Amino acid sequence: MQQLFDTFLSCYGWEGAALAGVLLVLLIVQLYYYTYSFSRIPGYKNSRRRTVRKEPPVSVIVPMFAEEYTFVEERLPLLLAQNYPAYEVVIVYVGQDNDFYEDLLRLKNSFPQIYTSKILLDPRFPISRKMALNVGIKSAHYDCMVFTSTDAYPQSDRWLSLMAQGFLRGDIVVGYCGFERHKGLKNYFMRAWRMMHSVPWLARAIARRPYRGTLHNIGFTKTIYFGANGFGQLNMNIGEDDLFMQQIMTRDNVSVVLTPRATLHEKTWGGLGWWLNRLRYFGSAEHFYPQAVKNYLHWEIGSRVLFFAAVVCAIAVMPLEYKIVAAFLLFLRFVAVLVGVHRIAKRLGENGMIFGYFFYDLFSPCWSFLLTLALLRKDQRVWR
Repeated sequence: MQQLFDTFLSCYGWEGAALAGVLLVLLIVQLYYYTYSFSRIPGYKNSRRRTVRKEPPVSVIVPMFAEEYTFVEERLPLLLAQNYPAYEVVIVYVGQDNDFYEDLLRLKNSFPQIYTSKILLDPRFPISRKMALNVGIKSAHYDCMVFTSTDAYPQSDRWLSLMAQGFLRGDIVVGYCGFERHKGLKNYFMRAWRMMHSVPWLARAIARRPYRGTLHNIGFTKTIYFGANGFGQLNMNIGEDDLFMQQIMTRDNVSVVLTPRATLHEKTWGGLGWWLNRLRYFGSAEHFYPQAVKNYLHWEIGSRVLFFAAVVCAIAVMPLEYKIVAAFLLFLRFVAVLVGVHRIAKRLGENGMIFGYFFYDLFSPCWSFLLTLALLRKDQRVWR
């Protein structure tokens, strides 16, 4: 081994040896994420956890901050068509339109499982999502509650049944929500980003080190909520799906539901500018994450960028045989990433994700850097 190292050193010098070491270390870090940590998702079985209760009745709580007729006409029927025997849909309307609220109340004549509450909107006293959810929680008739938004809709009539089964094995249930699929590169990039930025927290939850969920597809019990004295960080308009969840999540009380039939899709209302604005708004909470979580999130993209840079450096300045090995390591990493992402996408019900993933893998660090710059400026919408 020493003779081999001396030969390598005589051929490529200390610079070449150091570069080889950097390439191997960064490749190992990348393989750790995509072949070990993230691979927990496609292989996960929730049935491995012990049962803590019988299949419960469930309250689905939906805050509504505008007169959203498209939700009532298109997405609410999908909630009401869920194949589950005991559930209610609690709509919390925040607004001033009495006619619209009367229309919501009349829905109960046809759908008795609908319950509606109203919070009068006063421009002088803005109502946050936390406040609306608090009203919905207090209005709910059942202990087990699932939370979603007016922008999201289930992919099957078994979504609620599967989320309710999650309560058999935990007091907190987390599921996945992707973006709806359209044609075009922008939509693909948004869908890939949502999936790959959900993968870390799903993988950590499976590993019994949870730190967040998604506000479109999450659930917990009233007992957990009131035991924590309700939502914290009341000086912020965000944080109910991550900062609050970090307060109530433990190694043993989180149940993860992963199947395409339990996936929701969120509607998109704009292009990359709209999306960056949302990322900047909700991303403001990441500043308050535990350092271990920040390290876990940053090491993947950081090691990816450094690995690409090391490969470029090797190809640019090293001899031909060194270039070939560096290119092979790049190819090896991409194959491992592609296989891992394919298995994850299949488990989450994200179709058509593989063919363009090379470009996402290559250019998403640029978008991440742009988001980091945007987060340097304090978003006043976050604070109350």
